[in-house]
Amino acid sequence: MDNKSFDSKRIAEGYVKRPWLHEKVIEQIKSDYHITKNFKNGLDVGCGAGLSTKGLKLICDKVTGTDISSEMINVCNKLYEDNLYYFYVAKAEETRIPKEKYDIITAAGVINWVDKDRFLANASQIMNSKGIMVIYDFWITDKMNEKAEYTDWYQTKYLKKFPKPPRNENVWNQDDLTEDFLMEKQTIYEMEYGFNMEDFIDFMMIQSNVNAKIESGEISEKETKEWMQDTLQSIFQNRTRTLIFSGYSWYIRKN
Repeated sequence: MDNKSFDSKRIAEGYVKRPWLHEKVIEQIKSDYHITKNFKNGLDVGCGAGLSTKGLKLICDKVTGTDISSEMINVCNKLYEDNLYYFYVAKAEETRIPKEKYDIITAAGVINWVDKDRFLANASQIMNSKGIMVIYDFWITDKMNEKAEYTDWYQTKYLKKFPKPPRNENVWNQDDLTEDFLMEKQTIYEMEYGFNMEDFIDFMMIQSNVNAKIESGEISEKETKEWMQDTLQSIFQNRTRTLIFSGYSWYIRKN
């Protein structure tokens, strides 16, 4: 599945409801870099429906969000009317050079879809000297607190019906970067989030596994929701369940 599959109104509106775990990632950035005052100007590449941009705004005076999907940017412009936010449609490799170059760039859940060399070349042009770039992502796992049945559902039912689509999942290291950049640190972590069954199904409906099947016409939204309701009812039992997310952050400094 290519990234054009995310350019739909259904997916854009679904992204608004995603867990705002970006805040926890930003708190980790603050701790790792001992940040005590805001950056002046930040860029969020592949901003989606703006949740990652909202996170970046916690440590920036003003932020710009870009995404290849016009539907995502439409949602952002409706949700974030503050003049300290600015959004526009652009590929991650083709961000415009701003009048005031960026002090920090974040890229959440984007890096698997970009042309690495073009992305880094563009980033070098738009960043201030000694600027920081944080590449991060997080994803739902097969773990649920106090409910082992979920692991079986995820591994033997969900992934069988909605297999993971192919994409580039290489982990970058210093050799993958150009001489303009230094890989300062790489971290992995886990985060928790509580879902009721309805919210969990809404979240799963916009996963790339599910998107690939729906966008190809192999299964309808209605059929997908009904299947999830039928197979998850015994796990959730009308209760809120705590799901485990895995994630990583790569801290890259411009030389």
